[in-house]
Amino acid sequence: AKGFKEDRLVEAGLLHRGEEGSTRDFFRGRLMFPIHDRRGRVAGFGARALGDSTPKYLNTSRTSIFDKRGTLYGLHLAADSIRSERTAIVVEGYMDVIAAHQFGYDNVLASMGTALTEQQVSQLKLLSPNVVLALDPDSAGQEATLRSLDRSWHVFEGQAAESRRSSVGVLDQREPMALKIAALP
Repeated sequence: AKGFKEDRLVEAGLLHRGEEGSTRDFFRGRLMFPIHDRRGRVAGFGARALGDSTPKYLNTSRTSIFDKRGTLYGLHLAADSIRSERTAIVVEGYMDVIAAHQFGYDNVLASMGTALTEQQVSQLKLLSPNVVLALDPDSAGQEATLRSLDRSWHVFEGQAAESRRSSVGVLDQREPMALKIAALP
């Protein structure tokens, strides 16, 4: 209705084309969340099932402008606060970020997918020396915490090794990153 060509909507991941060639709304029956890049431009969408549909969450498929491994939900809103607070708090999902921001916790963002990735940690490294994982205390959240540590730990290790090898002056050295885990009730 807005003049977009069907092929472009399929390419963007908003429509799904079946084997027989017909298309349908990829996010039908779901609450949608626009996902922005670090500059605030919409790069994709996430959606939560409103009923018992599975999967519970869907994201836009990987495209030339959207890759969830390199995306942090809410980064465009949280970046300034993360810099000023010198701490990034990583939560599990869209609603967690929205609720935190509503209550004034503006340095909160979420990893896309089930765990923090190396690419996401690299982005956080540019904003703050401190990262707090505040994932849900259920078994899925605990597993995501372990996967986050496993996938991203070498970024922290690499930075420590780099600073030990560095021969720059004291004023030029970057503060090493610290990763903390918040134990939620």
